[in-house]
Amino acid sequence: MLYPFKFEPIIKDKIWGGQKLQQLLNKPTSSYEAGESWELSDVEGDTSVVSNGAMAGTSLKSLMELHTTDLLGHKNFKQFGTKFPLLIKFIDAKADLSVQLHPNDALAKERHNSFGKTEMWYVVQADSDSNLIVGFNQPMTKELYLEKLEAKTLESILNFDKVEAGDTYFIEVGRIHAIGAGVLLAEIQQTSDITYRVYDWDRVDSKGNHRELHNDIAIEAFDFDMPENFRVNYSHDSKGSTELVSCPYFTTNIVEVNSLISIENNHDSFMIYMCVEGSATFDVQGDLTELSKGQTVLIPASLKSFSISTNHAKLLEVYI
Repeated sequence: MLYPFKFEPIIKDKIWGGQKLQQLLNKPTSSYEAGESWELSDVEGDTSVVSNGAMAGTSLKSLMELHTTDLLGHKNFKQFGTKFPLLIKFIDAKADLSVQLHPNDALAKERHNSFGKTEMWYVVQADSDSNLIVGFNQPMTKELYLEKLEAKTLESILNFDKVEAGDTYFIEVGRIHAIGAGVLLAEIQQTSDITYRVYDWDRVDSKGNHRELHNDIAIEAFDFDMPENFRVNYSHDSKGSTELVSCPYFTTNIVEVNSLISIENNHDSFMIYMCVEGSATFDVQGDLTELSKGQTVLIPASLKSFSISTNHAKLLEVYI
């Protein structure tokens, strides 16, 4: 019988990483440069492994091959086969990430045999005066962008948004962006690790080397006509579920739980819960799964009814 699955976090050290993944989310790392915790991944070479219950030690890939529609849902299996369509992360930026963008499905398929990388961010914690870079601060053309890039004045046209916990952003393919220093966030995205880095603050690694830039191929990935509606404006009271983002690749809601709630899965899809505040207990036909801040659980599509109980928790609820 399938049950709610938790997975071993895959920790990625980064030049810009820090210690919040361990200190605030209790991740198993002592690194001073832990930048990402991949919570749920089917990226080649980084496949998640179950950490709880009777199937502990089983890879996500094996789960999909063994249980197909029961795990994924019929429509997801028809569309994606045994390729899990989402990559779920927590990201800690002690320093600014590179300024970057991602290709759309068509370009990613042609160049990398990959999905594109539509994604969203939910800010879990932010130091005072922390920023995200999303989009430009003025109408943009290819010509003006290249002029600023060549003149090394790219920063002058970037949009810097000051952020705090709870702020949410939808990062469509073709949009320039970067996570700023001091921000800890949850990221939900298509299963893709394709990033085009266009500016890296002229920094070098411990050996004095600059990281590779991708300006020659990135220019074709830009969508300069994209409307500047990247910040998600939502009104959320102290209880219940509020939609944050809904797109063809995923739907994400913020769910605040302060007692006991019952969930009916009518989506023909798996459901993912990321705990961003507090802790909660999931009850599936008497099978209890504990979820604390910084943890993620995958509810198979075949588990249609379950409950969540807690004194207080905020959860990101994700499905297709």
